[in-house]
Amino acid sequence: ISLYFFRDNEDTFKILIATDIHLGYMEKDPVRGNDTFVTFNEILEQAQKNEVDFILLGGDLFHDNKPSRKTVHSCLESLRRHCMGDRPVQFEILSDQAVNFQCSKFPFVNYQDPNLNISIPVFSIHGNHDDPTGTDALCALDILSCAGLLNHFGRSASVEKIDISPILLRKGRTKIALYGLGSIPDERLYRMFLNKKVTMLRPKEDEDSWFNLFVIHQNRSKHGATNYIPEQFLDDFINLVVWGHEHECKIDPFPNEQQRFYVSQPGSSVVTALSPGEAVKKHIGLLRVRGKKMNMQKIALETVRTFHMENVVLADHPDLFNPDNPKVTQAIQAFCMEKVELMLDNAERERLLNPRQPEKPLIRLRIDYAGGFEPFSVHRFSQKYMDRVANPKDIIHFFRHREQKEKNDSDINFGRLVSRPASEGMTLRVEDLVKQYFQTAEKKVQLSLLTERGMGEAVQEFVDKEEKDAIEELVKFQLEKTQRFLKERRTEAEEEKIDEEVRKFRESRKKNTEEEDEEVREAITRARAHRSEDSVLVAASSDEEMDISMKGTGDSDDSLPATVTRGRGRARGRARGARGQSSTARGSSRRGRGSTTQESATSSRSYKPVSVPAKNMSIMD
Repeated sequence: ISLYFFRDNEDTFKILIATDIHLGYMEKDPVRGNDTFVTFNEILEQAQKNEVDFILLGGDLFHDNKPSRKTVHSCLESLRRHCMGDRPVQFEILSDQAVNFQCSKFPFVNYQDPNLNISIPVFSIHGNHDDPTGTDALCALDILSCAGLLNHFGRSASVEKIDISPILLRKGRTKIALYGLGSIPDERLYRMFLNKKVTMLRPKEDEDSWFNLFVIHQNRSKHGATNYIPEQFLDDFINLVVWGHEHECKIDPFPNEQQRFYVSQPGSSVVTALSPGEAVKKHIGLLRVRGKKMNMQKIALETVRTFHMENVVLADHPDLFNPDNPKVTQAIQAFCMEKVELMLDNAERERLLNPRQPEKPLIRLRIDYAGGFEPFSVHRFSQKYMDRVANPKDIIHFFRHREQKEKNDSDINFGRLVSRPASEGMTLRVEDLVKQYFQTAEKKVQLSLLTERGMGEAVQEFVDKEEKDAIEELVKFQLEKTQRFLKERRTEAEEEKIDEEVRKFRESRKKNTEEEDEEVREAITRARAHRSEDSVLVAASSDEEMDISMKGTGDSDDSLPATVTRGRGRARGRARGARGQSSTARGSSRRGRGSTTQESATSSRSYKPVSVPAKNMSIMD
């Protein structure tokens, strides 16, 4: 529909759409450290310039699950500078906000707060980088929401069943039903869709008069049998899907003929991987909606660091390179220098047309050296471009293309996947690596009690969410469950029979994926509960230590008893610090000099070996 139809009037919604901003990405890099903050400010400036009704973000506003103080401060500063003001908000919310924002301490939209002066409301779902974690299941977006600068929606309170209730918006005669679903592990969400556990609720009155807008943050492209969400899973009453998580910019709405809706993939606003998809020009979208008709206007981002990428296959240049020539490596290096210089020239011409672009570009030259060639020193090559390129250490990427026979989609060459560096856009996850490791390991180190899937998810929690007790709690949980199973089966206390029963029990759990998911969730809940208990104990210990220290300094006659008592308190801190739960406890252990007798007495996690006689051994032994 032409823009003339959407000329600004009381019936037209104007919505600025962006996804995957990744605030804080490479913030410690001296050259690229401020890229995400500069571009975020440009996005907000575009919202002000175009006088949009609201901003819609599709997840991954932050790059790290626990962003630094600098990142959070910069984000708060930008939102306060651009989204607060006297301009009135022109639309109203008709739905029950206590349902839409049920996980918020302030369950209503921020512009209706009498203590705030919001000119541009921001609505956002969470992504896989900034999803809720910890005992209280909080994320960085909840901080912004509590501060009144952002409206966090699309969060599911249940892991068994998801009911997506829309935010109902009205401006004049145009009504929008805004649906959102924050990031959920793809395999779990895939199963929930298959089992009909995901429901999109619709307005009771005049359901066909609403423009249905759905924002989601999941894998769109297929990375495995169930490690993505097919578009066919989504309801066909939707008019437009805004798809986050995928970084390649495909913002022009593309029709899905089968489901009769359009899909817009805005892509990221910063280059986070030196891959072909990231080399596509970055855009945000200005969506206009009037009645049930829409128009998406592309807005090119001017402050994004330019990225040029090229592929070279040495075997395609037999007239230039002969692998038998002793000086072929020098010839290849000279050829690569010409290519890089050409890309630098193109980047400079592009920057002259847009002075807002950063000075140093990102350059990537992928070289296929199959055919008997040898790579040269990348480190030495990069030294020539330290002052001209933003990524001098990884300008050159050598790889070998291997011809493979045709395979089924289900056959995955894990060895080849693992050999690809992360900078090439590798999507293999930690849990996939764990599964692959145990499947290919020698028999003596393979898992016999735990399952690869459960262990993989626990390691994923340990790595991504810093749940330091996740692995230990999973092992304990599955061990206790197996012991109960063996007791109920009245298994004889013979090693061979025990091993056989354990193997059968393990295989039955592998087949029941829902039960296994429940085990992992229970283990994570235990880990979070332990961490919460430890935080309380450490805080109490610190208060006690401070109180004793103050008493000790009050009277010189009591100095000796105070010193002894303080030593005991620090010994307790060291015993808990061994669990790796609290930096406070660890700090106490470095300072304290408590006695080992007291330390062992107070350590709640130390286990004494139990000597069991060979006769009359129970199954628990």
